[in-house]
This record gives sequence, C-alpha cells and structure tokens, in this order.
Amino acid sequence: MKKTLWLAAPFLMLPALSAQAQSGEFNMICSAQAAWCNMLAVTFEKSQGVKVNMTLKGSGEAIAQIMAERANPKTDLWFGGTGDPHLQAAEQGLTMEYKSPTLPKLHDWAQKQAAQSGYKTVGIYSGPLGFGYNTELLAKKKLAVPKTWADLLKPEYKGEIQSANPASSGTAYTMIATLVQLMGEDQALEYLKKLHGNIGAYTRSGTGPIKAVARGEATISISFVHDGPGEKAQGFPLETITPSDGTGAEIGSMSIIKGSRNLDAAKKFYEWALTPSAQALGAATLQFQLPSNKETKVDPRVPDFRKIKLINYDYAKYGQTAERRRLIQRWEKDVNSLPR
Repeated sequence: MKKTLWLAAPFLMLPALSAQAQSGEFNMICSAQAAWCNMLAVTFEKSQGVKVNMTLKGSGEAIAQIMAERANPKTDLWFGGTGDPHLQAAEQGLTMEYKSPTLPKLHDWAQKQAAQSGYKTVGIYSGPLGFGYNTELLAKKKLAVPKTWADLLKPEYKGEIQSANPASSGTAYTMIATLVQLMGEDQALEYLKKLHGNIGAYTRSGTGPIKAVARGEATISISFVHDGPGEKAQGFPLETITPSDGTGAEIGSMSIIKGSRNLDAAKKFYEWALTPSAQALGAATLQFQLPSNKETKVDPRVPDFRKIKLINYDYAKYGQTAERRRLIQRWEKDVNSLPR
C-alpha cells in the first residue's frame, strides 16, 4: 500500500546527491484508488525517469498530514481526493500558486476550481454522488432500489446502509454539503439524524462502503457512483443510481505543497498528470470519473452527467476551512453521538 523514501539527514550535506534528489524524485500523497495511484507512479517513473515516493491516504487524512507538516513539509504534491479539502489547503496557504499552460484545455469546472483557489489547486476529474446497491441482496431481502434521498430513511433499510465518516472522508463531507444545499442546514441535520438509524457502519474511507456493498457485506452505500463500474467489472452484483431529487459532484483535485523540496519534479508530474494519456490511466485501472482534459477519450462506463440532476454545488463556500470544520463538528455532535 505504501512506498516512502525520505532523505536521511547526513545526505543533505552532500551537494551532488541533494541536487540529484531535487530533480530525480518527489514525495506524493495520493487520495485516489490504490490501483490508479500505483499505475500513475509506475508509468510516470518509467516514462519520465522521476521516482515517485507515494503514500496512500484519504483526503481527510491527507490534509491533516499536510497541516501537521506545515512548518517542515515532507510532501511535494497531493493528487486526487475531493476538491473541498484541496480548497481548504489553498485557503490556509498550504499549497502554492501554479498556473499550468494546460489550463485552457481543461473543462470549465476544472478551470473554475483553479480560479477559485487562486490557482493553488486544479480539477483533474469529476464524479457524481449517489447510491450503490447489491442487486442480489436487494432481491433476497425483497427491498426496492432507493431512488431519492428520502428513500434511504425507509424503515426496511435499517442497518442495510453504509456511509463513510466525514471526519476522515471527503466523500462523506460532500454528502453533508450536498444535503445542506438541497434542504437547508437544519433540515439536512434532521435528515442525517434519521439516516443515522439506518446506517450499519461508518467507514474511514469514502470507497469503503461501495466495496462492502459489492462484496455483500452491506446492501446499499452512499458513494460516488463512478466507483461502481469498476466493482461490477470484477464480477460483483453491483449497480449504481443517482438520486432523482438532486445530488452533488466532487471535483477531484491536485495541488503542489508550499515549501516543496522537490519542486521541479513535482511540477513535472503535475503537467504530465493533466495530459490525455495520463488521465486515460484512470479508466485503465477501472476508475470511471470524468477526466478534466477535454481531449481525453471518455470511457463509455463514465457516468453521463447530462442524465443526472446536479445541484449548483458551491465549491468555494463548502471548501472553506471554517465551514467544513463547523459542519463536521455539528454532524459529530448532533448525529454521530446518537445510538443506532
């Protein structure tokens, strides 16, 4: 799962080796699926001759580490994960401004993400929030497919649903922010209290629930639906649906850490990751988000955004540090403290 290589202190005294490290390797946190992260690292190393020292972390854990390293950054680049914590990192001055010459080739939503952050992050993919469900379990338990957010509150779903924990998962925070924008904050918290009674488990990772559903460990998940086709391609009885009453979408992002010790190598990866060939590696590893580069060939299994009722998600507001912290704390106090 983890590949890490830190320079030992004595080597920092050797100018030649230090210069070689500066151009020949960098340290990356990857918050995308492990298979995709590993494919990116291996392909970049082979094609560009730059070593990637990679750590896999969910977006909530990633920003916590970057904040903890603020005075002495060990990470050079953060790839993937929901855009809200990337915007939070930008707001706190944890990431550096960088305008890629590739920006005009990206979809408008990716360019807007960059502009909103002061060009301290950029959108690399997007994917809608929805539900995953195990077709065999639904049939066995004689349960209907949930089609709206309200459906998840039905008593027959008690204990059948998995969601991630918003304290560690950007997916779950996107769910809270989506519901607040759909219903209003107080009504959304009341909804989440009722939903809490139907939740069988909260997972640490945003991909945990849909994997559990695919393997028959849960019946329904609240997930990004682009995570579904990859599980289905492996033979699991999984389908996905987006709620007909509206949903949000993530903008997976990429940021260079302020104070990067291997800046040239980090920038080289940043530019490479925005190319169509690099972005096509997502689908090659059964990841079906919509790539941000308009020239990237889109796999037919990528969710069709034209058929989804998307809210006008306010990424700037809900990516703010104070707003994110406040909503998560309210969820912890008002919802997660309740018995199930």
